[in-house]
Amino acid sequence: MTYKHDFNKKYGFKKEEDHSLKEISKITGYKLSGIQTIYNKGIGAFKTNPSSVRKNVVSKERWAYARVYAALNPKSKAYKIDKVHLIKKNNKK
Repeated sequence: MTYKHDFNKKYGFKKEEDHSLKEISKITGYKLSGIQTIYNKGIGAFKTNPSSVRKNVVSKERWAYARVYAALNPKSKAYKIDKVHLIKKNNKK
């Protein structure tokens, strides 16, 4: 099971359903800016360390989304690294 599958299961979506960064922000309540930072780190990792990228990953965008989904899962290594960027939105009424 992937972190994306875990995310979709947790929030009641179909296993393979995709979400934009904006949707992920809305669903989780985390600021879009923090999620965008994690995404950008994924893009950077794809470009600067291609040997770490699995052969079945065909684009830098997929790699970046995988990092975002992983960062949202407290059981992942990415969460431990990127949780500093996961800031809840201020819900002022």
